Amino acid sequence: MSSEGGHGADAGHGADGGHEDHQGHHQEMAADFRRRFWISLALTLPLLALSPMLRGLAGLPESDLFAAERYVRFLLATVIFFYGGWPFLAGLVDEVRDRNPGMMTLIGLAITVAWVYSSAVVFGLPGRGFYWELATLIDVMLLGHWIEMRSVLGASRALEELVELMPSTAHRLDENDDTEDVPVDELEEGDRVLVKPGEKVPVDGVVVEGRTRVNQAMLTGESRPVEKGEDDEIIGGSINGESAIAVRVTKAGDESYLAQVVELVRSAQASRSRAQDLASRAARWLTFIALGVGAATLAAWLVAGRDFQYALERMVTVMVITCPHALGLAVPLVIAVSTSMGAKRGLLIRDRTAFERARNIDAVIFDKTGTLTEGKFGVDVVEAFGERDADDVLRLAASLESRSEHPIAAGIVRGAEEKGLDLTKPDDFEAIPGKGARARVEGASIAVVSPGYLSEQGTEAPDGVLERLAEGGRTVVFVLEHGEPIGAIALADVIRESSREAIETLRGMGIRPMMVTGDAEVVARAVADRIGIDPEDVFAEVLPDEKAKTVKEVQGRGLRVAMTGDGVNDAPALATADVGIAIGAGTDVAMESADIVLVDSDPRNVVDLVRLSGETYRKMIQNLWWATGYNVVAIPLAAGALYWAGILLNPAVGAGLMSVSTVIVAINARLLERKDVSSGRGTNEDVEEGKEGKE
Repeated sequence: MSSEGGHGADAGHGADGGHEDHQGHHQEMAADFRRRFWISLALTLPLLALSPMLRGLAGLPESDLFAAERYVRFLLATVIFFYGGWPFLAGLVDEVRDRNPGMMTLIGLAITVAWVYSSAVVFGLPGRGFYWELATLIDVMLLGHWIEMRSVLGASRALEELVELMPSTAHRLDENDDTEDVPVDELEEGDRVLVKPGEKVPVDGVVVEGRTRVNQAMLTGESRPVEKGEDDEIIGGSINGESAIAVRVTKAGDESYLAQVVELVRSAQASRSRAQDLASRAARWLTFIALGVGAATLAAWLVAGRDFQYALERMVTVMVITCPHALGLAVPLVIAVSTSMGAKRGLLIRDRTAFERARNIDAVIFDKTGTLTEGKFGVDVVEAFGERDADDVLRLAASLESRSEHPIAAGIVRGAEEKGLDLTKPDDFEAIPGKGARARVEGASIAVVSPGYLSEQGTEAPDGVLERLAEGGRTVVFVLEHGEPIGAIALADVIRESSREAIETLRGMGIRPMMVTGDAEVVARAVADRIGIDPEDVFAEVLPDEKAKTVKEVQGRGLRVAMTGDGVNDAPALATADVGIAIGAGTDVAMESADIVLVDSDPRNVVDLVRLSGETYRKMIQNLWWATGYNVVAIPLAAGALYWAGILLNPAVGAGLMSVSTVIVAINARLLERKDVSSGRGTNEDVEEGKEGKE
């Protein structure tokens, strides 16, 4: 349902005026609707108890219980009208000013007519008031808007999360190489800073002293630590490895990489347009119908010879009945149920309109590292050269690397543990900066080193080993015993077991799977080949700030695109895509930039998302038909179309039909829970249903 005008619920990513204003706006609106609902409901209860019509329906005398009863009803209804109905009255003014009548106009018109007419009856106009219809209509509409606000309220903290990636202080070096801790925002181009092992690099710069490896997977998507030496560029926010380095600042403030990412996310969020709400379109037509049929009813009864009071009562009855309670709940109830269903299945829906768009996506672009793969090294191949076998080579290497926190070391140790190998505590452990590590294991001098270290030492591995093991972009390290190679270990980014199944299922639904990564072409194609993505749908060696451009390029082909990723470098692309999906195991910034978060880090949940979106849309359409279909019957009867047959809908019967319509809508929304959308692991029948939902 739409909440347009000054009181609308913009479910998009952002709005002009700043991210914090956008977040605060949604929070204030949710709190305001909640407060108005409870206060209005508290005032409605005594108003219902004093309603002559309801007393009559209960078989009780309709006469006033005490002399001033009608004035008490007037006071209660007036407070409800002005306090509870204020968002709708203000929304009516906004929509009329914008020449875009919708739900607010329909609600505002109905409650205004009901209050004005009923108040006139209290003060002498012959007729029967509509105070209890007025109060319950306001209550239900406030409840619907409150439910809607809670569904769309997922305050985006993406920009704050990006800023928090940067350390607040840096170790600035003076001319004597002494360090001074200063705020990062005081650094200027040309300053030198010291980055200790394990620290985040505070600024973009160039290494001027030292050699190390840096982990920049969360920034660039590269799955492997990148070796950095003198004159190499380094990105602020990346994590330094095993050695201290000195960095000369080249970009500070707004020119830094992260600052540019912040701006990309801000721009993408601000440019997001809001999807037009289905209930708003229904409300717009009902507004015109209410005005047209109401005026026609008044004129027709006057022409038929009835007095003005009778014709006026018929007109008011038509206009009040035209705004059904069910229409206010038709969409919010389905959204509330589907949001709950999604959470139980690991889908956190942060943006409702994007979730609704998911049923129509044509392509899903997956970030490789951390999404289709686990973003960590795993042992792929172990090859022994001498007397020791492959398990022995892996065991010695893992024993040595058990003292290291390097990602390659962690992968080797994990590989040995998965094979159940017993590790030995190493002695005299020593890191070889940028090259590997060495120690004594079981009395032998063991080293795990890079191919570059072997070349520097003039040691050669067996012919063809490096080339063969490095195929597909694998990382190769050599294991040395007393300085001689005894084996080699090839590691690769571990592919998620669920990735191939997710890709196959998406294909069956007519959705095109794609992959984007900052990794080398050979690495990307090797992963794509193993999980079933076509070579032409692989975007490799994509720079961080180009991922959003990749999304736009695919959108330029006329495809509706969902982007799935987990890194900082994915944030602009997530915000640019028609639907942004974050893997929950990723960084907070990726999650906060996304429309939907996959808590379980399972790519198959993308399939579940598309199916749940389709089922939710179908339920919304069904509910809107029920809600507006009530009018097809009620409006002509209220106007007196069948008066000649002795059938004339009075307000009490109209209220009964209104209640039945509301109950049906509520039950139909709950029936969504019986749908099984967890078909990323499902049958061919599920795939066919997915195709139907997309259509």
